[in-house]
Amino acid sequence: MRRQGKLEYGCQAAPLRTCVGCRVRTVKSELLRLVVVEGVIVPDTRGRLPGRGASLHPSPRCLELAERRRAFPRAFRAEGSLDTSLLQAHLEGLTPGRSG
Repeated sequence: MRRQGKLEYGCQAAPLRTCVGCRVRTVKSELLRLVVVEGVIVPDTRGRLPGRGASLHPSPRCLELAERRRAFPRAFRAEGSLDTSLLQAHLEGLTPGRSG
């Protein structure tokens, strides 16, 4: 039987998170955790930074969807706009086949 908030992933139950871009619920390990540090959205690759986190698929498409939907201020409960330049640079570095 499947518990609420967990998904059988392999042999173990894994926590679920929702991507703020595409709104798809998936296993936490497949998403990138984001944190706001002084008005800038920072990718938390190690999952250790303090503060309220949000999850995003590590793809430029989900970032574009999140920006278009204005999802980041809601997810972080922040007022005003947040800087996504560091996050965008991180995702471009992860995307294969893109020239910088």
